[in-house]
Amino acid sequence: MERVKAVSDSTVPVLLLGESGTGKEVIARALHEGSARAGNAFVRVNCGAISPELIDSELFGHERGSFTGAVARKRGWFERADGGTLLLDEIGDLPPAAQVRLLRVLQEGSFERVGGEGEVHVDVRIVAATHRDLPAMVQDGRFREDLWYRLSAYPIIVPPLRERLEDIPDLAQHLIEKATQRFGVRPLTLKPHDIELLRAYPWPGNVRELASVIDRAVLLYDGAHLDLHSALERTVFVTPPTPAPLDTNPNVEMSLDSVVTQHIRRVLEMTGGRIEGPGGAAETLRVNPHTLRARMRKLRIDWAEFRERTDKQ
Repeated sequence: MERVKAVSDSTVPVLLLGESGTGKEVIARALHEGSARAGNAFVRVNCGAISPELIDSELFGHERGSFTGAVARKRGWFERADGGTLLLDEIGDLPPAAQVRLLRVLQEGSFERVGGEGEVHVDVRIVAATHRDLPAMVQDGRFREDLWYRLSAYPIIVPPLRERLEDIPDLAQHLIEKATQRFGVRPLTLKPHDIELLRAYPWPGNVRELASVIDRAVLLYDGAHLDLHSALERTVFVTPPTPAPLDTNPNVEMSLDSVVTQHIRRVLEMTGGRIEGPGGAAETLRVNPHTLRARMRKLRIDWAEFRERTDKQ
């Protein structure tokens, strides 16, 4: 939040990095509300939820008759956010053609509507967010390097809930207050054993999952106590595969780096070099993909080696 406050009132683009459900949109709204633009629009667009055929029209608008179905002029998300803040959520899902146009807007502050001839000038603060590993996507050619440099002028990493256990009591109590108001239940307070139970859970879905568990617990409330144990038992998630055991010899001394290297290599072999996504190495090891790639670079582990093995098989 200190980083948020430091950059709120500037026009520098901010890139929010973090797992799904960590609250990146909440941070984006805090950036907006702490700026001089707070009285103007805050617009959120999910880049991954728009079809590639329509994304130019959605972002930049279109003129009447520019394509079949364009019966009137339409303002895009940039025009709607003029004077305010535009959150480009899931920026890693933006198609290459749209990446080129976005880069131009960031550089020049102007664009053309689809089917238009004149330039439209806007004053928009850009906040981008993603759970993807953008540096890896740049290396793979799936994300433009020049756009990455523009967007990452001021990165903020939003940590997963399992790395901020001290926040769980306040977060959970806040969510309980919201749930009791929404469901018409009398005010409830967390007990010490409730907090310990919540702290012990790994929260793969982060704050979003915590909110769902709290909602279930309030709905299951029987008038006597808040049954968080039952609410957690009803949580459905995919259990990652268990990595194969390490080849260890009690007579051989191994450094910590050697053990970690061997473990990561075994998991990469299991996943065919896949790092992120369901069934990927990061999920299996229960670490952030950014953290895993950084550790792999330090240990000089090349993921491509395991992709090649899979291809040959």
